Amino acid sequence: MSSFAKLNEFVEQWDRQDDARRIGSRSRTIAEDFALERPLLMPLPVEPFETGRLFTPQVDRYGQIPDRTNRYSVPIRLIGKRVRVILHASHLAVYDQNVEVARHERLIAKGAVRLELDHYLEVLVRKPGAFPSSTALEQARSADEFTPVHDASWPQAMKIHGERDGTRALVEVLLLGRHTPHEQATFHFAVALGEQGRPRLTRVTPTAGSSWT
Repeated sequence: MSSFAKLNEFVEQWDRQDDARRIGSRSRTIAEDFALERPLLMPLPVEPFETGRLFTPQVDRYGQIPDRTNRYSVPIRLIGKRVRVILHASHLAVYDQNVEVARHERLIAKGAVRLELDHYLEVLVRKPGAFPSSTALEQARSADEFTPVHDASWPQAMKIHGERDGTRALVEVLLLGRHTPHEQATFHFAVALGEQGRPRLTRVTPTAGSSWT
């Protein structure tokens, strides 16, 4: 099963099929019995309440937190701190104090890791050599967060600045994406490539409002 959303689709399909089933020799179907029982059910609570499981793991030296056999990334600035995690059936949310700092779709497989590239940008800008082989980059590609436009701009940046500094320049622009909507940042990447892909990239300092020209 590829995701909880897909699993939920199958569960809804199985529920509909089960509605037509009869238990033993009963004359009514499950759906007909439930229609009789529905008015007897207690009403839902008026006040909202938290249904997720709360726990407070410590962020390890890799910027990750454990949930049983699986691991999820959080911003690396939280390494060594305890964070508050609320685990739901389909996702988990991570809080530093009362501020949400990460949200992940819950992993289904055992021993799996889910990493958010943005969580590691501060360390990757200092160590750009780790960027090409990073698991976070691989997962960002799979999720279409690191787009073909990003991939196209990377060799152009390395051609201008060299492999190390060109990669660092790319990571710096990804940092700028925190202050710029994804569609706008992608557009600027495309413009930065220039007409017919000719390089026009200039390395910039990652501050709000900066861009590549």
